[in-house]
Amino acid sequence: MNLDEYRRAARAWLRENVPSEDRPEGDPLTRAKEFMAKLHDAGYSGITWPKEWGGQGLTQAEERAFAAEARDYVLPTYVFSIGLGMTGPTILDRGTDRQRERFLRPLLRGEEIWCQLFSEPGAGSDVAALQTRAVRDVDHWIVNGQKVWTSVAHHADWGLLLARTDVEVPKHKGLTMFVVDMRHPGVTVRPLKDMSGRSNFNEIFFDNVPIPDEHRVGEVNDGWSVAVTTLLHERLSISAGVGMGGQKDDPASLEALRQVVDTDDPLVRDELVELHIRRRALALFNQRLAQETRAGIFPGARGSAAKLLLAELTLFQADLATRLVGPEAVLGDHPLAQTISVAPGLSLGGGTNEIMRNIVGDRVLGLPPEPRVDKTVPFKDLKVGTQE
Repeated sequence: MNLDEYRRAARAWLRENVPSEDRPEGDPLTRAKEFMAKLHDAGYSGITWPKEWGGQGLTQAEERAFAAEARDYVLPTYVFSIGLGMTGPTILDRGTDRQRERFLRPLLRGEEIWCQLFSEPGAGSDVAALQTRAVRDVDHWIVNGQKVWTSVAHHADWGLLLARTDVEVPKHKGLTMFVVDMRHPGVTVRPLKDMSGRSNFNEIFFDNVPIPDEHRVGEVNDGWSVAVTTLLHERLSISAGVGMGGQKDDPASLEALRQVVDTDDPLVRDELVELHIRRRALALFNQRLAQETRAGIFPGARGSAAKLLLAELTLFQADLATRLVGPEAVLGDHPLAQTISVAPGLSLGGGTNEIMRNIVGDRVLGLPPEPRVDKTVPFKDLKVGTQE
């Protein structure tokens, strides 16, 4: 099948199978899982992932073609976004064949949901300051601690957990990555409600939770390098909207704003053109980074630039919506209210804008670095925040 045929087939499949936004039926989570299974069976889940692990084994060209056709739809795949964009690619890159065989196909089919367990009350942007401990017990590890701001954890079957396994070494060198069963006794998930009234993220407590050593991802005390892989995928997936649906999923987009503002006003048109240019520039930048990644060229710190651009774009959209529409944009069920309320969160999640600027300035632009903590100091001697 050539690319034109592939795109026509994808267009027809989406038209026939994407659930209606106007008449949702049944439980949303059940609908999402059913849709992911259909998406995979039709050949549109894991398009570029290897066939042996449940993917389609196709190229970036097919993935771009499908994304272009999906742009005008809201795909019910948000709950799988962490797995598709972050944890799944990490296991694909750094996991064992046994882990790939066990976890990737169920993820791509929507049979299992994943979350990412990095941030803690005293370790947000400075993830390496985390204090959740994993202690070896023969062929298992016993985990105690707390994580917070964990998206979709209240739905998750599995989590990618970064824990401290050695306190006698500098903080970045004493971490190990694990896959943890979120349904295991001792794992407590408490949803947190944000200003939009929704509970998309959670705090999680681990009380003597055992993890088999075969669920360790990477070497003992080499978790930071695995985490860097995850963070790279996270920033790329956030900026590209992996698992979030098409462009229509953004109610503050150009199309939505055009329906509620005076497009005959030349100043308004200028603002909408600016929004369109920013969105298009980010899309092209993401496309370039994705092509390089598939070619084996890691974008490195430019992934942080992409995430920063998305956060700034979202804040610009929210500001534009309030300026053009007025106070009513944040009232009741107005289609722009949700975007305005969640926009500040994107400047925090996945690394704050300030941290992203520091990374870009240091590693892309080569600006003089700020004074840093002495990395030769063992973690146990560092002054870090205490858990709540």
